Amino acid sequence: MITAIVMVSVESDQIPEIAQRIADLEGVSEVYSVAGDVDLIAVVRVREFDEIAEVIAGSLSKVPGVLDTDTHIAFRAYSRHDLDAAFSIGYSAGE
Repeated sequence: MITAIVMVSVESDQIPEIAQRIADLEGVSEVYSVAGDVDLIAVVRVREFDEIAEVIAGSLSKVPGVLDTDTHIAFRAYSRHDLDAAFSIGYSAGE
């Protein structure tokens, strides 16, 4: 699975509507409204690298009201669950 994190700048008076349109796109798993330099962060998950271009350049960036995107491809995922499992090898909380 290939994951891309897309920072999205949009027309500020349409954030909820644009966020929903982006969330409805195939390949988009989550959309967050955020504070900071961008308005939305979209998480795109696809099986093939070529699909990244289809989803982002072909669909997401063409949603009316999207002004700019900045895409980051994830190399490796780290989660608290994974870290807890790595540090507790051979140890059970019940011991």
